[in-house]
Amino acid sequence: MPNINDIGDEKKQTDKLVFAAKASANQRQSDLTNAEWAQIAPGKVVVATEDRAWLYCPTSAEDRFAHPMECSGSFATTRKLLDTAIAAAKFAVNSNVRPPALTLRRWVWRLAGSYYLCSPVPELMKDAAKGFALNGHNVLAQWALQKAEEEKGHDRLALLDIQSLGYDSEAVINKLVPPAAMALIDYFTRSARDNDPIDCVGYAYTMERMSLGIGLEYIEKVDSLMPQGIDATRNLRVHSSFGADIKHTKETVEMVTKLNAKERTRIAVACYETALLCFSPPSGGYISDEELQQILETLKI
Repeated sequence: MPNINDIGDEKKQTDKLVFAAKASANQRQSDLTNAEWAQIAPGKVVVATEDRAWLYCPTSAEDRFAHPMECSGSFATTRKLLDTAIAAAKFAVNSNVRPPALTLRRWVWRLAGSYYLCSPVPELMKDAAKGFALNGHNVLAQWALQKAEEEKGHDRLALLDIQSLGYDSEAVINKLVPPAAMALIDYFTRSARDNDPIDCVGYAYTMERMSLGIGLEYIEKVDSLMPQGIDATRNLRVHSSFGADIKHTKETVEMVTKLNAKERTRIAVACYETALLCFSPPSGGYISDEELQQILETLKI
């Protein structure tokens, strides 16, 4: 799971997600044969084909996209459906609020957020696996167990990064609890422990898909903040375009394509809802560097 608490520029690289706000009637008609779609919010439908995707507002009850889809999925259309649901969330938030400039102290704050995002994942995925198994959905149960295994130890990487910067890592996570990270984990917890935990598939896909926006340029930017000889990007590199998330997202899409239309729709909605949390600025504003400095001064080793 990526380092999402203060959502910075590196998290908003949705240019890598295929998204168009509008499409002409002719374009839509020519694409309809293999289309998948999902209503992600009232009056807001994501439509995806093998070649493109767009956001659509049905105009009447007779409109095909005003009704739930019943078609089967394919890798190309399902991937675009999920990716465009994520991009639509950024389009919906459309916030002019920018996060504060990244500093060394703010990196510690983000590492605390990474810890909270990573720590509960293995156990929550095991909870989801039990829910899927009780529903007789063995494919999803195996997927959740695999996720639980893949995410083991990632919270320790965040703690090591904090410690490398000269802070008591346990004290830091006890003192710094980023609200944005907690909102995401609250959503994930409710999804994983629901009678039907399928929303957690959308959550996991969104978090891993957004990690792919973390490239070498951003990692070097973070490295440039560090004192010479200090490595505090272990967790970041794992949750970046250099980690395993490329493989993980591909595997998830392959699994989702085999699900029925109702399940794929719920996953698309969960992608949208998760991304809304990611892109929305914190309601209470960003913690200041001055406040961070006061807190962290007391937590040095």
